[in-house]
Amino acid sequence: MRLPASVRDLATELARDEAGLPAYVYDLAALDTHAGRIRAALPAGTELYYAVKANPDPDVLRTVARSADGLEVSSAGELAHAAAAVPGAALAFGGPGKTAAGLAAAVRAGVHRVHVESPHELAALAAPARAAGRPVEVLFRANPPVAGPEATTRDMLLMGGTPSPFGMDPGLLEQAAQLIKGDDLAPVLRLRGLHTHLASGQDAAQSRRTAREVLDFGRRWCARHGVPGPEFTLGGGMAVDYERPEERFDWAGYGHALAALSRPGETLRIEPGRAVTAYCGWYLTRVLDVKTSHGRVFAVVAGGTHHLRTPAAKGHSQPCAVIPGPAWAADRPRPGVAGERVTIAGQLCTPRDVLARDVPVTRLRAGDLVAFGLAGAYAWNISHHDFLLHPPPAFHYLNRIG
Repeated sequence: MRLPASVRDLATELARDEAGLPAYVYDLAALDTHAGRIRAALPAGTELYYAVKANPDPDVLRTVARSADGLEVSSAGELAHAAAAVPGAALAFGGPGKTAAGLAAAVRAGVHRVHVESPHELAALAAPARAAGRPVEVLFRANPPVAGPEATTRDMLLMGGTPSPFGMDPGLLEQAAQLIKGDDLAPVLRLRGLHTHLASGQDAAQSRRTAREVLDFGRRWCARHGVPGPEFTLGGGMAVDYERPEERFDWAGYGHALAALSRPGETLRIEPGRAVTAYCGWYLTRVLDVKTSHGRVFAVVAGGTHHLRTPAAKGHSQPCAVIPGPAWAADRPRPGVAGERVTIAGQLCTPRDVLARDVPVTRLRAGDLVAFGLAGAYAWNISHHDFLLHPPPAFHYLNRIG
């Protein structure tokens, strides 16, 4: 994939010290520009919340917050982390399996919205709400009976429109609606609308169809239950194409669709994560060895999927670029190949530690550098860091804002 000159130069500089790689690099100016374009593509009245789970790096959060209306967190740990990184940011607290302690922390923090996953969770929220002495604003996470998207690619994850541990089907939604109207909860909990997140990995056309179906269901449901000025969170899940890294989600087309779907008095909200930050991040490493096994070429690099788990988790090749390495010691041969396809593996004792398979290379030698792109989301933060106890990567930031 195309490698920015600033990333190439930093990789070459870091390679001068053997301990300088592996490393992550985040281009914060590029992130700021990208997030600003997303914000500009959305119609007035549509709120943009960033899903912190995609990349909770504090510098990343502060950069995204310049364009976002708020941050969506999915645990008490993310809640505390995001509040410390971006003081005063509006926070939405979601995620399954909330504990009593987590709900209490959310109420104490004054989160903007709590996304309630079940009637049981709704009842558990009442105690901290009473203790706070003020109403807590909630959205019911819905798993509506809509057709939803089809899993058309291996990258797509279905979370709704099908049996799922996430959210509430119509039966549970009715139970929760009756519960929140009762004398016990009505004074302390206020229903503002519905939250949905049906799938991850949707292109713009799929996202538009999903939004339309969710709004059709949500409007009927909120009207039936007397929810004034309803809010509808449409989720995130906008696709990032790892096989075509130069492609981008059609934010302009999606924004036009939301403008056509929106109605006066309603609030629409989206919560993208991967599609916001993936493009700003690079994972840099060096080639330790190149060898052929049963006719197949392997390059073993420092680091691996314990630093960058995304390709193993999603079953794809991480897009990458090769950077010629520094001068090689003349006292030993330099293994390498030219004009071959190479599988790039890491240092772990498992055949699943593969970052990219059958990558065509003009030339690749031990000591060369490899820059893996689209590493700004679901990368370091979801990786199994302690397997084999290799050292962690360094972190570097290009073009900090402010």
